[in-house]
Amino acid sequence: MYMEMSQEEIRSHLNIPVLKLISRVADEKKMPCYLIGGYVRDYFLRRPSKDIDVVVVGAGIELAEAVARELGRQTHLTVFKNFGTAQIKYRNLEIEFVGARKESYRLESRKPVVEDGTLEDDQKRRDFTINAMAFCLNGDRYGELLDPFNGMQDLEDLIIRTPLDPDITFSDDPLRMMRAVRFASQLGFDIYPETFDALRKNKKRIGIVSRERVTEELNKIILSPKPSIGLNILEKTGLLEIILPELTALKGAETKDGVGHKDNFYHTLIVLDNIALQTDNLWLRWSALLHDIAKPITKRWDPKQGWTFYNHSIVGERMVPKIFNRMKLPLNEKMKYTQKMVSMHMRPMQLVEEEVTDSAVRRLLFDAGDEIDDLMTLCEADITSKNPEKAKRFMNNFKIVRRKLLEIEEKDRVRNFQPPIDGKEIMELFGLPPGREVGRLKSAIKEAILDGKIPNEQDAAYRFLLEKAGEMNLTPLTGGSLSDGQVEKAVK
Repeated sequence: MYMEMSQEEIRSHLNIPVLKLISRVADEKKMPCYLIGGYVRDYFLRRPSKDIDVVVVGAGIELAEAVARELGRQTHLTVFKNFGTAQIKYRNLEIEFVGARKESYRLESRKPVVEDGTLEDDQKRRDFTINAMAFCLNGDRYGELLDPFNGMQDLEDLIIRTPLDPDITFSDDPLRMMRAVRFASQLGFDIYPETFDALRKNKKRIGIVSRERVTEELNKIILSPKPSIGLNILEKTGLLEIILPELTALKGAETKDGVGHKDNFYHTLIVLDNIALQTDNLWLRWSALLHDIAKPITKRWDPKQGWTFYNHSIVGERMVPKIFNRMKLPLNEKMKYTQKMVSMHMRPMQLVEEEVTDSAVRRLLFDAGDEIDDLMTLCEADITSKNPEKAKRFMNNFKIVRRKLLEIEEKDRVRNFQPPIDGKEIMELFGLPPGREVGRLKSAIKEAILDGKIPNEQDAAYRFLLEKAGEMNLTPLTGGSLSDGQVEKAVK
């Protein structure tokens, strides 16, 4: 269907003032220039694209400076002389200008040695055929498609393929291996067999790429519409074992005495795909990816119970910081959020397997806080049973838990609650220094509220506090933060 588009249709699409301006300035300077790469690909895929790459046969920076002057004050120009590139930010567009070039690589680095080149040289250095297509922006050739490597046919065939020998392409710049997987995952394309084999052959070259760049591509794979596509390719090519070995350790299903367990790698991919249908929250997707990460470590065989994975959620929580640190992911609240999701992902499941009591729901709501909705989404995504009756039963039970959460939150307001009496008030009331007794009293109030023994209200909390203090042979003082009237009211 893409190949049926005429040059007139392309010209009509390119009838954008800023592109027409670039065309006019390039013609005045007699500079051949072309739109190339993602913008061209996305035009045929009918995907929006705000990033425009312009390759100039000649001085790309010179053309960028001339265009910026014409665009006027609304334009922000940045020049990178060392790289021979310039970027214009204009309204909501980012336009990158670069001189056509050819590249050669050293074995130990993915940074190329660059020389001036022709358009054909520039297209040869592109990573994939679908990214090597170009539209001419000059004069009568405006909108003409230049496609020397049949990128259009690969778009039709839904294929990711390199313009030149894939072994050379991936060895020169191993990050292109991650990009191949990312485009396959984002677009739902297949990787051409020869290109796929080269991924396997050159997998160890990924070691020369900075961890930040690898993780940037991995995040894009995780954020793709169906992340399992990319993660399956990473696993099959051996890249995943290098990048995230904890995930490949989940592979395999062992059977003993006729009792087996599920393959936790493929289970994890299903959970991640389920989450992807619900949200584009990257950190909830990472939580799905890591929720069972400790199962290989905690796996045990019990003759009475079969395969067990005791405390895998707690052990998994401890593994998250090491993984985030190695992957150069943020070690801030995003990591803590992921830890929390991994740590708590079994709680709602355990709840539905037992009686859904108000007390248990209250504690779940208190511990999960503002992340309760995300936690429930993760737990529902974790239901991957092939037994439809079992899956339906769990989903119905989760509906009961969700309803109870709403009811109890409305009634008791325990999400992120702080006990109605703080430590300072307890110290002043009983003349206590900071220490264990204050902690015990404060904890007792919190537990009483969570157990439903008292409502989450100040007067009820004071009455309970005095009762508990009496058991500890503590007597309230006057002159503290509570008035005599308040103490008397609490005693009554």
